[in-house]
Amino acid sequence: MTSSHDPSCETAADSQPFSAIPAASCAPPGRLELDRGAPLSFTFDGLPIEAYEGETIAAALLGSGRRVLRVTDRRGEVRGLFCNMGICFECLVEVDGQPNRRACQHPVTAGMQVRSQNGTACSEQQT
Repeated sequence: MTSSHDPSCETAADSQPFSAIPAASCAPPGRLELDRGAPLSFTFDGLPIEAYEGETIAAALLGSGRRVLRVTDRRGEVRGLFCNMGICFECLVEVDGQPNRRACQHPVTAGMQVRSQNGTACSEQQT
């Protein structure tokens, strides 16, 4: 007698096959096809970065392989994208001359100039 169930659909706690679930449904989903915005470019530390309208700076930089966004002022440690929701402030960058912009919250625009940041520029903003 031949069984057509997929053993990968079984759990350790339940040795009975999931006969009601077709084996194909256990496969991971395929690649998502998304409608992306119009392509654009901006610079990061003087280098051109390709991005899409609607992306954040952090998403575009991560997509281009850049993970380091700033260096801490006390220990010189590198920082990059961490929480990706604007809470941790690890992704601070300078955007068009304005320091302390959260890369995970700031959308890209064509021609913008983004620079990595050394530490935070809190003292610059208070003076």
